[in-house]
Amino acid sequence: MQTETLSVTGIRCERCVQRVAATLQGHDGLEYASANLIGEVTLSWDDDRTDQEALLAALAAGGFRESASG
Repeated sequence: MQTETLSVTGIRCERCVQRVAATLQGHDGLEYASANLIGEVTLSWDDDRTDQEALLAALAAGGFRESASG
């Protein structure tokens, strides 16, 4: 199991947080996802069934992109 907290763009309101959840719902291998209004998304996944790149692709398809760390 892997857990990572990512900063993402596109989260501006509670509705956006709900869209993150809807975007990731049913993703095979995703064990846990939580987003907050400051743009942090915490993900836990089963490495045997998915990976961080696939989860980032799913987020991007929903309009959320990983922001550059700084």
